[in-house]
Amino acid sequence: MKLELYKMTGCPYCGRVERFIRESGRTDVEVHNVTENAADQDRLIRDGGKDQVPCLFIDGKPLYESGDIIAWLEAHPQAE
Repeated sequence: MKLELYKMTGCPYCGRVERFIRESGRTDVEVHNVTENAADQDRLIRDGGKDQVPCLFIDGKPLYESGDIIAWLEAHPQAE
């Protein structure tokens, strides 16, 4: 399963998701910062349909809202 988190520098909701990922010890989430990389922002808009962060792409399908992302990550622990 491919997990990609799209975030923006200074976004408190993105920080909440990143904190959860860090504290849970997950290493299976690739992080993309749309503030630092225009190509990442273009992909977020093209594939997600909107310019909203945080966005977790789960095998290419977008999931928005920090609470929903955290709930999904909790329900789908990292495989060993």
